[in-house]
Amino acid sequence: MKLSSSDLRRWCRVLHRDLSYLFAGMVMIYAISGIYMNHRDKINPHYSVTRTVHQLADLPPQAEMDREAVEKVMGEVGVSERYTKHYFPSANHLKVFLKGGSSLEVDIASGKAVYESLRRRPLVSSMTTMHYNPNRWWTWFSDAFAVALLVITLTGLLMVKGSKGLWGRGGIELLIGIAIPIAILLLT
Repeated sequence: MKLSSSDLRRWCRVLHRDLSYLFAGMVMIYAISGIYMNHRDKINPHYSVTRTVHQLADLPPQAEMDREAVEKVMGEVGVSERYTKHYFPSANHLKVFLKGGSSLEVDIASGKAVYESLRRRPLVSSMTTMHYNPNRWWTWFSDAFAVALLVITLTGLLMVKGSKGLWGRGGIELLIGIAIPIAILLLT
């Protein structure tokens, strides 16, 4: 049985449509997490970091800064996380580690306190973890997704005929789309 060009285009449309619907969620996950990963130097994809500065008065000297005194300072700043431990990286500079990754730094001499609060970005963090390929099952699913993207691309190239298809405007757009990453690779 010979497959005509109209039958080929019809099958391309069916595959293109069905695979596109099936993997649309994955495309969005990779696109959103990819944007965050591209801008990791400006936006932490896993955590939202908030820094607040406080001015404290009447702090006890470093020698008297035991756990009880540190927890009192935490209360004055309004820290809600639990105390984990503290230490002094330098004279009169207190560093407090809090449950969940947040921290508090206090200059005992000046009274300046900087509270750094970490909050996990629930959705974006999970998507970014998926982007890093977290386990064997995800590897298989990601491989299927990659093959599906190839099929979606090839069927998209073949399903339109005439001046808007591969031998017309579509072909020009394809060449431009190939030339851009090649030019970027050569210029960087």
